[in-house]
Amino acid sequence: MVPRAEFRSYYGRPIIKPPVWHHDIAAYLFTGGLAAASSMIAAGADLTGRPVLRRVGRLTSLAALGASTYFLIHDLGKPERFHHMLRVAKPTSPMSVGTWILATFGPAAGLAAIAEAAPLLPQRGVLGLVRRILPPVGRGANLVAFAMGPPLATYTAVLLSQTAVPSWHEAYPHLPFVFAGSASAAASGVGLAMAPLSETGPVRRLAVAGAALELAAMHQVEHSMGLVSEPFHLGRAGRELRAARAFTMAGAVGALISGRSRILSALSGASLVVGSALTRFGIFDGGKASAEDPKYTVVPQRQRLEARGVEGVEKVNVPEVD
Repeated sequence: MVPRAEFRSYYGRPIIKPPVWHHDIAAYLFTGGLAAASSMIAAGADLTGRPVLRRVGRLTSLAALGASTYFLIHDLGKPERFHHMLRVAKPTSPMSVGTWILATFGPAAGLAAIAEAAPLLPQRGVLGLVRRILPPVGRGANLVAFAMGPPLATYTAVLLSQTAVPSWHEAYPHLPFVFAGSASAAASGVGLAMAPLSETGPVRRLAVAGAALELAAMHQVEHSMGLVSEPFHLGRAGRELRAARAFTMAGAVGALISGRSRILSALSGASLVVGSALTRFGIFDGGKASAEDPKYTVVPQRQRLEARGVEGVEKVNVPEVD
């Protein structure tokens, strides 16, 4: 019997080229989701008569959007590369679709935030007219941003899962839910920390729901993908994701019991924001680690080929020879 061959790569080098992205992209994943969910919370607050929560949501969305754009352009190296991506629209490319989502969301979120300056304008003259026009214009722009919020919060999950990075690619059924829940938890956390208790009832419930969705989907990523789940338990990614789970759970519990405590509400909100950021960084670092070790590419491929070989074997009748 010939001994079973072991996988190996050329001088132990990675089978696939690891992503060249830096941690700017991990920060981009977090701030993009925060901007999207904050804008959605602002639209709901506007329609239900919660002015402070609306203001917090709109300004947080604009600030997070600015940070997200900076991180993306900084990682690209040359600012004009972002402009060049707007030259084409390619529905089959997550990057192209995401660029257009961001380009649509940005002006709408910016206009909604500018509308918060209406009370500061004089009541007469041209500026008085602007003061009267801004609130309905801001509401309309916020509704546009609300519509673009879900795709903005989740397209980056599709972008990661469409790469050849093993731990990202295999997580494609779960990553959009992780990112949606994480974005909702983070934006709710900002609302809990910045808005008065009288306006945070819906945000408190959204925080718990977002945290539950993030934790449940992340559990699937960490335990249902076989060998390629391993990088999310090891090294830097493992430490980040364990801390993320602790912060997110603490923030969710705090959101449940902080209905009468301004300090506890702020602490639970901060915990949710930190947990969401750590989740994005943990997913980013775990994926990069899976690309650098050849076993996460070779072993799953071998398992798939062996499974196909077993399933594809057909019984062949060989005629007897006298």
